[in-house]
Amino acid sequence: MARGRTPVTKRIGQRLRRIIERPASVSLAKYEKLLPQIEQHEDDLRELTDEELTARAGKLRDADSFGNEQLVEVCALGREAGRRALGERAFDVQLLGVMGLLTGHVVEMATGEGKTLVGALAASGYALQGKRVHVISVNDYLARRDAEWMRPVFDLLGVTVDWVEPSRTHEERRAAYHSDVTYGAVSEIGFDVLRDRLVTDVEQRVMAKAQVAIVDEADSVLVDEARVPLVMAGSVDAGQADEEVAKIVRRLRLGLHYETDADGRNAWLTPAGASVVEKALGGINLYEEGSDRLAAVNVALHAHALLTRDVDYIVRDGKVQLINASRGRVAELQRWPDGLQAAVEVKEQLPPSDRGEVLDSITVQALIGSYPTVAGMTGTAVAVAETLREFYKLEVAVIPPNTPNIRVDEPDRIFDSPSSKLRAIVDEIKRVHGEGRPILVGTQDVAESEELAEKLRKAGLECTVLNARNDAEEAEIIAEAGKAGTITVSTQMAGRGTDIKLGGSNGSEEERDEVVELGGLYVIGTARYPSSRLDDQLRGRAGRQGDPGGSIFFASLNDDLVLSGAPDVPEGLTPDEKGEITDPAAQRHLNHAQRVMEGANLEIHRNTWRYTRLIERQRNDLLEFREEVLTTDVAAEYLASEESEASKHYDEVVEKLGEEKARTLAREVLLFHLDQLWSDHLAFLTDVRESIHLRALGKETPIDEFHRAAIPEFYKIVPTAKERLAETFQDAKVVDGELDVAAAGVRRPTSTWTYLVHDNPFDSDAEQALKKVRGLLRKKRT
Repeated sequence: MARGRTPVTKRIGQRLRRIIERPASVSLAKYEKLLPQIEQHEDDLRELTDEELTARAGKLRDADSFGNEQLVEVCALGREAGRRALGERAFDVQLLGVMGLLTGHVVEMATGEGKTLVGALAASGYALQGKRVHVISVNDYLARRDAEWMRPVFDLLGVTVDWVEPSRTHEERRAAYHSDVTYGAVSEIGFDVLRDRLVTDVEQRVMAKAQVAIVDEADSVLVDEARVPLVMAGSVDAGQADEEVAKIVRRLRLGLHYETDADGRNAWLTPAGASVVEKALGGINLYEEGSDRLAAVNVALHAHALLTRDVDYIVRDGKVQLINASRGRVAELQRWPDGLQAAVEVKEQLPPSDRGEVLDSITVQALIGSYPTVAGMTGTAVAVAETLREFYKLEVAVIPPNTPNIRVDEPDRIFDSPSSKLRAIVDEIKRVHGEGRPILVGTQDVAESEELAEKLRKAGLECTVLNARNDAEEAEIIAEAGKAGTITVSTQMAGRGTDIKLGGSNGSEEERDEVVELGGLYVIGTARYPSSRLDDQLRGRAGRQGDPGGSIFFASLNDDLVLSGAPDVPEGLTPDEKGEITDPAAQRHLNHAQRVMEGANLEIHRNTWRYTRLIERQRNDLLEFREEVLTTDVAAEYLASEESEASKHYDEVVEKLGEEKARTLAREVLLFHLDQLWSDHLAFLTDVRESIHLRALGKETPIDEFHRAAIPEFYKIVPTAKERLAETFQDAKVVDGELDVAAAGVRRPTSTWTYLVHDNPFDSDAEQALKKVRGLLRKKRT
């Protein structure tokens, strides 16, 4: 706080900060004061052998507290370990980042400033306090790469490290989670949480309780992924889709037979469309009570009208593979809810995959909230500082770059149509490529990346394409994007987490100097993203560590961003002969559309969390009872105390199978019924959520109605599970020395799988939020 500033003026300053929506950064002054002390340790530490360095780090585990003295020691030891193990002496700004993480903040550090080393040193600092740490990333590749890359640093500090990824075995996972530091993608760690929640024997668990989460690419994980539940499903039967309906729906025309909303979330038949479908299905009445065809028509229409190949998904290896909208990568384990997945597979003339029931789910927000301490790092945190504060109680510390950023960001070029824009982009690439300067083009989706690549090839310009089809080669492709004369066309994945070195990953000093002379990497955005933060992420691929670089975005007034956020384009915007609009009003309108979408997404995030918060509380309460069932004989004790036929039958089972076998069976049966009832509860809540907008039409508050329906149903779960336990033991027979519980209906899924599904069932609420934000911003403009 400035000298002489009163509490009153401080409060006023805080209000002003919130009004202008520019959240203040955590002060770095207290960390900067420690830098000279850290440097004073360097000469002494250099004299130590590796073993002595490790032993000195180990003494931190015996510290009673962790204050400034320990911060200094961790940073000094970490700097020396990095120098010895990697040949990288941490800059002062990197140590500021380490201290920011060790005090529980999200640190913003520009691209190329060495966040990987910062995260490793902070993870070591927490581990040396005796805390188990998860370093959470956005994908499996980065988790494994960073764990292996930083392992020599951890070894020198006496800290064990490992990673998890889909290919690792059960035992490898268990070993990884019992290390001091575990690296993993947010989805992979979340899936292991879900698996451990459903074990029937304590020995089946792989996870060990972690006290700290350090989130890499924190804005992506904590904001972009936060609306995406992680789901565990169990097989029920083979998937089914109505092929007859799919063929009929393929013939329907937008505007005549069906309509869609502005945001592409819903599609519905017009009267003319309903008539065509009913006639094609033999003159049935779709809306007649008891008809089972309407649901099939709605699902097929959604697949046909709202899901686009090479935008929402790709077909690869004979399978429909979804594309993660926020990353541009294939989401290997992601699928749509049952019915819709099968409908898309039929649309693409593929066999439908197994149908499943949801066994459990968890949101990223709830997963991160389960860690007592959370910290994070990213290149773009300030733009979402209010979101991080609101949902995670996290503050942002902005770390200055070691070398000033000299990238030149040119003004947007705006056109009247996507076709005019595309021609201008090709012309710009041709012009810049003629100078020999490397170019990275960021596109919106797979289809656009491939269309642009084809246009470039027709213009005689060879390019490398990076999208969801070849995401396995992502790091290799993006690492070479800085070579002279290279044109790289990428979706928004853009190799985040991989440095683009001028001259190429293994380029000589002469090759680097050549690119520097040309002005560095030139980044071209083919459209503005729904968030300015995503724009900044793409721009940030150029100008790393003081390198020269440049960026420019092209946009059209018919881009999806404008059509969704602000479709009412101002009149009088006249394009030139090439379709370009230079009127400043066009730029204002584009910015307005982006602000609308940012506001709408935040409202959807808030709204979704209001609903899932109750579900998470209920799940946690049920997990407490499940843990008691798993680790004690409460199930057997319940049966033994029952004054019923089940109690007598339990005694017979004990007599025939033995006390231990009977207790184990009672435990497994009660766990089965608990898990099945929770799955049924989730299905019930889904039905409630999907119909909640009907209650809103009746002037009732949707969230109150949701709670009113959800809470009484939840309190039925444990009593019902106990009743079913008793019924199972009453009905089951002892056959060949085993209690045949399967004949009594106790059958766990033959297979399980995990996936992500973009879950926004509150379409009407989302639309209301969008309208609300549009209205507010319209008032601000006028």
